[in-house]
Amino acid sequence: MESKIEIVFATGNPHKLQEINDISKNSEIKFILPPEGFDPDENGSTFEENSYIKAKTAAMLSGKMSLADDSGLCVEALSGAPGIHSARYAPTASARIDKLLSNLAEVSNRKAKFVCAMTLVDEFGNVLDREIGECYGEITEKPAGKNGFGYDPIFKPDGYDCTIAELSENLKNKISHRSNALNKIISYIKTNLV
Repeated sequence: MESKIEIVFATGNPHKLQEINDISKNSEIKFILPPEGFDPDENGSTFEENSYIKAKTAAMLSGKMSLADDSGLCVEALSGAPGIHSARYAPTASARIDKLLSNLAEVSNRKAKFVCAMTLVDEFGNVLDREIGECYGEITEKPAGKNGFGYDPIFKPDGYDCTIAELSENLKNKISHRSNALNKIISYIKTNLV
């Protein structure tokens, strides 16, 4: 299918870009990486604020319509932590998982949710659409699975007997917080921009 619209996806993470393009593959939208020099100062206090900062930075740099997401894991027993600090909770992915499991060692309530805030801006940085996607589940006792990234090996989504890291990419892309938010954005784009 020919892409009718090209949008900068404000990330430096090629895996995340691939996931976004996989989710949107039948939408006639192609997402591309921002130009060199994309390094936003994510100093917002919410997922929504950080999402906007990234989208606006990408738009200013590229001169194109831009989409950004800010996402993280919110654990009920930890008052929503790691939350907006999910990527900075510890220095490496495995250290972040170890720290989270350690902080939950004595806790019986393991309810958690992945949250994704997406912001779509025009080439001048004006907000066109904002959406939130969530995926509810619980934190497992130990990591399992090799797919996905981040906290996927310790997050078991509601209705499944395995972690997100044990799901196929295809299934993950149907139920994830990112796909929930992105599908709303795509709907907005198709209705208003294509």
